[in-house]
Amino acid sequence: MAATLRIQSDWSRALSRDEGEAWLSCRSPGKATLYGSVTRRGLSSDGVPDIVASEGFVVGEVTKKSILISCPHENVSTKFLAPYTSFCRIHQQSITCLDISSGGGLGVSTSTDGTMKIWQAANGEIRRLLEGHVYDVNCCRFFPSGLVVLSGGMDAQLKIWSAEDASCVVTFKGHKGGILDTAIVDRGRNVLSCSRDGTARLWDCGHSSCLGTVADCGSPVNGMAVGTADSSLNLGSPESPPSEREVGTEGKMLLLAREDKKLQGVGLQSRQPVFLFMGSDAFNCCTFLSSTYILAGTQDGNIYQLDVRNTNAPIQVIHRSGAPVLSLLPYRDGFIASQGDGTCFIVQQDLDYVLDLTEADCDPVYKVGMSLRRGWPGKADGRQEALPSPQAEIDF
Repeated sequence: MAATLRIQSDWSRALSRDEGEAWLSCRSPGKATLYGSVTRRGLSSDGVPDIVASEGFVVGEVTKKSILISCPHENVSTKFLAPYTSFCRIHQQSITCLDISSGGGLGVSTSTDGTMKIWQAANGEIRRLLEGHVYDVNCCRFFPSGLVVLSGGMDAQLKIWSAEDASCVVTFKGHKGGILDTAIVDRGRNVLSCSRDGTARLWDCGHSSCLGTVADCGSPVNGMAVGTADSSLNLGSPESPPSEREVGTEGKMLLLAREDKKLQGVGLQSRQPVFLFMGSDAFNCCTFLSSTYILAGTQDGNIYQLDVRNTNAPIQVIHRSGAPVLSLLPYRDGFIASQGDGTCFIVQQDLDYVLDLTEADCDPVYKVGMSLRRGWPGKADGRQEALPSPQAEIDF
């Protein structure tokens, strides 16, 4: 585990005035944590804040919404990004899931306050209240069109909603336990769900029916992802011809993040197991980086990167803290991750530093969504935050 730099969560506000100060820390395994601070002395001639760090830390590039900090002794650097904006009035309690439409115009989110809402991504204005689930709604996502929402709840129901008028157009029933995650196949004629009952199921939206159980794991399935598998991978053959209602499943692999510490790969059309990887703790989330590489995060804070052509051992294990990894999202040639201690960060292959998305403090960040220009962490304190475009910040 490499050294980890942290900064005061509201550092941007703390450094918005002269003589403002924010704390820093650098934690390295087996060593005493190094503590320090950054202080604003004023503005430079070109209007950029003049920030200095205490002994042991070095300040690099500074903008109004970002600051690059290094700890030379531990050979670690982190660029901290402050939110572009924050929406505090969409939900009253913890946000458990969110997604942003493909065009970036709308957001959808669920909360422990019992609500699911669609809102304007530009200003946080609430557009629709989606009502119909019994008990908590665990997951929500937009279809590729951006006009339809898929949700799953503790009531074991999967629902499809119109984002235009908030009507529930389809309800799927069949799971015996709460639905924990969903996935959409191609453009959405078929969708997938996984549940506390240990199964992953494939559904036909047009006929409102279940096309079959893709996997029965015997353990709750916390997260799922579907993607096109590398052509060299043997996905198996179906025991019987697939239904004509099954669209876009050929050549696809389904990833299942299981509570019993296993990450499973299944041929979506064949329903045949492809691999089974044992991790250090319960898997909470998973995603495809490409047709070859996948990521999965565990309850004890590990992020595994695996090559689907050889899953006997991970290519890389990232461990920044012992907090649960709650969300993973591909980004360029890297990924965005969020954890139960409030950390939310971007790792990229072409950077010699990590990008930390700040202001979550110690509240868990349950889910991260991505629009074309901004990342949106969903936080346990009921706020949604839009962050400066990572693309713009990296290129700046």
